[in-house]
Amino acid sequence: RSIDCRHGGENPMILVGNQRGGAQNLALHLLKDENEHVEVHELRGFASNTLIAALNEVHAISRGTKCKQFLYSLSLNPPLEKDVKISDFEAAIERIEEKLGLTNQPRAIVFHTKEGPKGVRRHAHAVWSRIDTGAMKAVQMSFDHRKLKQLSRELFIEHGWKMPRGLANSQERDPKNFTLAEWQQAKRIGTDPRAIKTAIQDAWAISDNKASFAQAMAERGYEVARGDRRGFVAVDVHGEVYSIPRQANVKTKQVRERLGAEAALPSVDEAKAKIAARILPKLDDFQKWLVAQNQQRRRQFERMRKNLVARQRAERQVLKERIEARRIAETIMRQDRFRTGLGGIWDRLRGQHKQIIQRNEREALAAFERDRDETDQLIFRQLEKRHQLSRAMRKEHSKTKELQQGLSRERQAYQQMRVPSALEESRKVFLHDRKTTQTTPRHRGPSRE
Repeated sequence: RSIDCRHGGENPMILVGNQRGGAQNLALHLLKDENEHVEVHELRGFASNTLIAALNEVHAISRGTKCKQFLYSLSLNPPLEKDVKISDFEAAIERIEEKLGLTNQPRAIVFHTKEGPKGVRRHAHAVWSRIDTGAMKAVQMSFDHRKLKQLSRELFIEHGWKMPRGLANSQERDPKNFTLAEWQQAKRIGTDPRAIKTAIQDAWAISDNKASFAQAMAERGYEVARGDRRGFVAVDVHGEVYSIPRQANVKTKQVRERLGAEAALPSVDEAKAKIAARILPKLDDFQKWLVAQNQQRRRQFERMRKNLVARQRAERQVLKERIEARRIAETIMRQDRFRTGLGGIWDRLRGQHKQIIQRNEREALAAFERDRDETDQLIFRQLEKRHQLSRAMRKEHSKTKELQQGLSRERQAYQQMRVPSALEESRKVFLHDRKTTQTTPRHRGPSRE
């Protein structure tokens, strides 16, 4: 497996490592601009001062050995939206280095921040040279995946993170145990029975013949049809069937007098097909409108994301320059504590020089930790803003997706309504056969005469 930034969003393990070659490709991958932020945090033990040159340097050294997979690459993927300090990443990398037998090997560390399938992720990549230049052979990497899994468990426990089930029990990582999310069935919108009765009674009250009643019912979302057992029925836009006499509170004889014989009305299936033919184009329009709205929102969010990333990059650069300027000023200040000439010699003789060195070292370490903490805090604030934007994006996407799925289910239901049922087809065949039998003259046998 090669290093892939997607692992952190899908792989339950916090650590994903492997041996590999391809120094140039790996360096270019780690520097990809598709990440919102790319920071080459450390280059240790290399003669080169750029990531591409450093990894190519390892490749050149490996030519003196038989090793083809001269690098060991690792991705560290904390749980989504967890704020992990740079020092915590470094501590984990040190433990990994020791556990894998890569102590003091040349090492590069790169931080990435990017939008993943489940949200914004900040993660790290570490790459070691496997070539032991003293012995000119590769460091043996035995049971590295098992060691990484054990260390992953330790890190989850130590940081108080909720451990993934697949990390707690390896059997649960079997794809056969995974299930795809099923389409939720649309909940039927319950209409007040009193509203149904009122609508049908109103349509009955304002009409005086079949045509006017059918028109009044259509305006209220119903089709008048011939029921299989109930005689005169109304079919609503969801395909539900209601008895007209019962809902209108009239006798069947009165309905027949106004609407005529039941046989002249369309069947329930035919009424459903008519409703479906009317509703389907409207559903298609809704789908097109949703797609257009979704595309517009995506473009809007992408503009917001790019603007935010640009501002955050500028903030990081300002902080970096400010920290560097302060570091130089403080270094000069500490250096000025040393006197020159006879004063300096006198300071050495009475131990003052050594005290200044110790004081400078303490202040330099405190300044380093202060600068690191400022960097962490800025990154955490920026990540929270990205999380907020990402959550808003996912919420809108989820809402649109839910609406689209609901429309798709409704469209499928209406498509089925357009297809006559098997019972209706059998009935048509029966009526056709009966009519044919009645119109065909019977064959009479030979006359006895």
